[in-house]
Amino acid sequence: MAGKRGRLAGKVALITGASGGQGAAEAELFASEGARVVLTDVIDGPSKAVAAKINRQGGAATHLKLDVTDFGQWTRAIARVRRGFGALHILVNNAGVVSRSGIMDVPMRDWQRTLDINLTGPLLGMRAAAPLIRDSGGGAIVNISSTAAIAGHWGAAYVASKWGLRGITKTAALEFLDWGIRANSVHPAQVDGTKMADSSAPGYREANQRVIPLGRAARPDEIAQAVLFLASDESSYITGTEIVVDCGYTSFALARLRKQLQQEYAARAKPPARRAGSRR
Repeated sequence: MAGKRGRLAGKVALITGASGGQGAAEAELFASEGARVVLTDVIDGPSKAVAAKINRQGGAATHLKLDVTDFGQWTRAIARVRRGFGALHILVNNAGVVSRSGIMDVPMRDWQRTLDINLTGPLLGMRAAAPLIRDSGGGAIVNISSTAAIAGHWGAAYVASKWGLRGITKTAALEFLDWGIRANSVHPAQVDGTKMADSSAPGYREANQRVIPLGRAARPDEIAQAVLFLASDESSYITGTEIVVDCGYTSFALARLRKQLQQEYAARAKPPARRAGSRR
């Protein structure tokens, strides 16, 4: 990484939920493209290890313990970024949790925790970080939402939080436009190597393999590439929109699966071919 002029050269980026999985992949990719990266997580041990790995490879990274639901911690984190780097150009709100309970059975504690982390956390992050991004000459906010904010999905609290995040991203794009800040959201389907994927119910992975057109979940680095694009100046004319990274799951998976099922049902209904020379 050392000495490389990349797509984020000269930029400072703060990434939440960067202790592993998708957040760690984003941090490593950003560093490889020249950014100085601040990795944050509510548990700082793993993010410290990721930062150390980046530094060993010649990148520039540091870590901060951050509970995204606590505005006081956000304020202190941004103050440390200002003191340590003098600027901030990119905020990636990646931290999130999943709730799989429906409307009739979701515990209210679960509902509140999910909204606090997935929706209030990014709100507080944008509120704390946007003034420094403005003072640094502008930049980009990337909020990690989900395909659960594109189409119907199980999990009432998770759906509510991700639809809400999709919505306030558009508000941020509108509100921060005159500050030179672009705001966009990324909407993955299931991503392997994440806590959310690891906690999925029995049979869920197998069902995904059947429904997702490519037949597999995304890799963290495949999502990170979309985040990199929105964080870089290559997307300078894109704000207030979403990038769906789901291999067609929300756009044409139903039609594809229906065709497969049609072919299977047709094959079952077709009478077996008679062998040559057979008699009735």
